[in-house]
Amino acid sequence: MDTSRYTPERLRDENPLFFAIVHQAKSLDDLRLRLSELALQLEFDATLEAGREAGRLARIRDCAKVLKNILKKRSDKLAGFSVVQAIADIGSDVPRPDLGPGFLAELYHILQGLQGGGPRTALDDIHLSSVDHLSGREAALARSNQLDTLRLEVDRRIKAIATGLEAATVARRQQRRQRIQEFFAGSDKEWADWRWQVKHIVRDPGVLRQLVPLDDDQMEAIRLAREHRLPFGVTPYYLSLMDDEANGRDAAIRAQVFPPRDYVEQVLAARDAGDLDFMGEEDTSPFDNITRRYPAIVILKPFNTCPQICVYCQRNWEIDDAMSAGAYAGKKEVEAALAWIADHPAVHEVLVTGGDPLAMGDAALAHVLDGLAAIEHVERIRIGSRTLVTMPMRITARLARLLGRYRQPGRREVALSTHVQHPYEITPETVAAVDLLRRQGIGVYNQLVYTFHVSRRFEASALRRTLRLCGIDPYYTFNTKGKEETRAYRVPVARLVQEQQEEARLLPGLERTDEAVFNVPRQGKNYLKSREHRDLISILPSGRRVYEFHPWERNIAQSTRTYIYQDVGILDYLERLEAIGEDPADYDTIWYYF
Repeated sequence: MDTSRYTPERLRDENPLFFAIVHQAKSLDDLRLRLSELALQLEFDATLEAGREAGRLARIRDCAKVLKNILKKRSDKLAGFSVVQAIADIGSDVPRPDLGPGFLAELYHILQGLQGGGPRTALDDIHLSSVDHLSGREAALARSNQLDTLRLEVDRRIKAIATGLEAATVARRQQRRQRIQEFFAGSDKEWADWRWQVKHIVRDPGVLRQLVPLDDDQMEAIRLAREHRLPFGVTPYYLSLMDDEANGRDAAIRAQVFPPRDYVEQVLAARDAGDLDFMGEEDTSPFDNITRRYPAIVILKPFNTCPQICVYCQRNWEIDDAMSAGAYAGKKEVEAALAWIADHPAVHEVLVTGGDPLAMGDAALAHVLDGLAAIEHVERIRIGSRTLVTMPMRITARLARLLGRYRQPGRREVALSTHVQHPYEITPETVAAVDLLRRQGIGVYNQLVYTFHVSRRFEASALRRTLRLCGIDPYYTFNTKGKEETRAYRVPVARLVQEQQEEARLLPGLERTDEAVFNVPRQGKNYLKSREHRDLISILPSGRRVYEFHPWERNIAQSTRTYIYQDVGILDYLERLEAIGEDPADYDTIWYYF
């Protein structure tokens, strides 16, 4: 990846208009004012320019807003770093060894964007050109031909993403399944029994290495996690989804359950500090086993474990181990939580999660759901479960009928929220399980966590397309939690916004129904499509952007609380993509999503 343009010399040479001001300014505050006025003038001039395309106007406007924001004294204070001082030093040729290529790259693109420069979209070679000079059928045909070309290119990219429904994949996994069954001496009937899957959850690194290829670093990380009792476990079924050869095709699957070593080390360090409750859930629990952050919905947590543990789960801090003993809250405790819900008529929806409530037996689950169904003001019961992916045999016809009996059309909805992370996770077994639920009138919705391992061009689009064909509705795409221990999973906010604008936007409406959100600690969901909910306030010397997120309720309640977030560096992210074979140039417009 060529980073030669990201130097102080190139910055000065290619942006003389800005750096001339550095020499004119009498003080740092004067420089703030002069640069702000220049940004405002460039924005104003662009609107007067005849023939300026809308995309360039929007870029100039956005870059002007960002520059004015990061020039503020308040931004310096919140971020603990002064961008305007860095600009002054660069302009005066003062050595600043602390300013890395990531910082210089951000500044370079902001200044280029303010002048109407910078890269166009990744699909610019087949971008829709104007047909304004045509009319009637001639215009319609020209437009239709362009749309054909554009969509066929999208299809080509989507089809390059592997899915678990391809015949070759199904056959390959059948062979892996047979080897795993032989290892555990399990019959086909036992394999299809979710209780057998739970009984044979793999936790031991030695056993794991006999069932799936692991390199020494992965083995050491898992060994260290087990030694220090970090929650870990993989179902035999999920192990069968991994490949025997190292080709990167199953990277997202492996990343779900095999923790990187730096993750383990950081979690252990954070454990000592007692600081793993990243979302501050203890501050939003008005009653045992209840979490409440929004007006009409509460979370009920009757079961505090899962058949297997996602590495980046926000609740790892309160889970002992995969299917650990004592995970059930207890009958009396569940009934007390149900009574609390019954005493709060403002609550109309209950999300039953944990842990994974479908890892409970049918009788224990029915006890919870019976209690919820008896509460008059509960209009929706939503179950959060990943068993559709980790153990789809749990969705039996009997379980589907059990869930279906709580549905009362016009009175009460029952839905299931799941977490399919990649199209390679979707198998014929998953499809069959979804079909059982849908036939009972149970809506199934997906929450994608947008990690590095699913962030290549059109990877999320491929997932959404496959989900819809399986009967699962895309619901949320979550920006990965900003926890330092999960840095190997994190993606810049700009990449998710870029994905929504340049990739998801090209899908049919029903495929792109999900919302891109960042679940901000102690605030809740922040909708990333709406720039009004966040401000880019600074860029750190490493190139990490600093955002100020505003609370969701700021327009309906008095609140001065904001959240300052240090994002992943864009240049670092692009270099990681290049390391796995991606062309960074395909992502060039990422710099202009704020």
